[in-house]
Amino acid sequence: MSDELARGAADGAGGVPRRGVYGWMMFDWAAQPFFTVVTTFIFGPYFISRMASDPASGQAAWGYGIAAGGFLIAVLSPVLGSIADQTGPRKPWIAFFAVIKILALCGLWFAAPGSNLVAVVALFTLASVAAEFSIVFNDSMLLRLVPKAQIGRISNLAWGLGYLGGMIVLIFIIAFLAASPETGRTLIGVEPLFGLDPSMGEDARASGPISALWYAVFILPMFLFTPDAGGRRAMSVAVRDGLIELKATLKEVRQRAGIFRFLIARMIYQDGVNALLALGGGFAAAMFGWTITEIGVYGIMLNVVAIFSCLYASRLDTRLGSKSVVLIAIFLLLIATIGIVSTGPGYTLFGVLAFGAADAGGMFGTAAEKAYIAFGLLIGIAFGPVQASSRAYMARSVSESEAGRYFGIYALAGRATSFLAPFLVASVTAASGSPRLGMATIILFFAVGLWVLWITPYPADQPRGKPAINIAQ
Repeated sequence: MSDELARGAADGAGGVPRRGVYGWMMFDWAAQPFFTVVTTFIFGPYFISRMASDPASGQAAWGYGIAAGGFLIAVLSPVLGSIADQTGPRKPWIAFFAVIKILALCGLWFAAPGSNLVAVVALFTLASVAAEFSIVFNDSMLLRLVPKAQIGRISNLAWGLGYLGGMIVLIFIIAFLAASPETGRTLIGVEPLFGLDPSMGEDARASGPISALWYAVFILPMFLFTPDAGGRRAMSVAVRDGLIELKATLKEVRQRAGIFRFLIARMIYQDGVNALLALGGGFAAAMFGWTITEIGVYGIMLNVVAIFSCLYASRLDTRLGSKSVVLIAIFLLLIATIGIVSTGPGYTLFGVLAFGAADAGGMFGTAAEKAYIAFGLLIGIAFGPVQASSRAYMARSVSESEAGRYFGIYALAGRATSFLAPFLVASVTAASGSPRLGMATIILFFAVGLWVLWITPYPADQPRGKPAINIAQ
């Protein structure tokens, strides 16, 4: 992977030094543990399966919190993007939201069993909103750093680097912090560091402060080495002109057919991605009774697959084009989601394959758990490329001068209805009492998003070298 990073970082645009490209890529390394250990594999499952009175109410509360954050992100991202284009520098915005994210994550330490669910969800939502706003500004810097022909490669490599960082933090937590309720020892047979008490959820609660510390340290290379946009205007003027520009951009984007349809498609499929990312780990933990150690090992397997998938997609994007990579990834996510919601104790594929209740013993001892993991690996293959190549698709379609406002619209498309999938999952779960039926609603978002992107014309900007191949044609 180091060779891939070196080749990618050597492709800086406009005289940007290699360390500037590396610094930008380190943002994903710094940011990903929040999504890996807090949202998906450690804190989220703990909240759903142990903090709440029952898994159904936990999944509903978590889903409503994600929906609230998605609504705020959808409303404010395009506004902030347009204002950033007017003010120029992106780093001050990233620093501002970094402080908010770090403080909110540290607050999760106090989420002991029996704590107020609303207060805990509010802290998580605040951290999510700050994280996503930072991503808007970081993504908009990409066009300054590398030629458009290399954007897909650098984006996928950065995403893979992020998964590696998330996996390292996840391994640390399950190896040194998360203890078995039966033995009181971690996966490697040691007592939890710092005297953490697993019965009080301290192993899971520690994921918040650990992610905050990781973010605070590893975001520094981006601030130190990555060049920022020049120029600075008074904030009052920038806000006024940014809002005017946003109104014009919303009108303009409808006249750019390729971009507009892509944004509609992303609005739909990214909603499914967000819901699956936030709720999939908790769903598995509740269904099979997995401990933090088991859900953590499952997460490590997905992250290992995701790293190599991003490395391969970094080349595939250059050769086939971003649209083809995104289409393949959405299709895999559709198959995987059908697989996981069709799997339960003793069966998979809605009972077509019945395994019985035999347990071979040890971790993931039943055949149903192994089937669930197999479908989960498809998610690991697709998660990185669907997001990294979507980012590359957008970057290839706009100019540097309009990157901030268009990446604000891009974030809007990823979050405009992001409350809808978690809201449907939460509402169907609450109404039916079945987390499985709730999770099944995610299938609709992948199916519709796949179809809309399939019929979307690819933007004029194509990778240099081999012509892009549109698999929809």
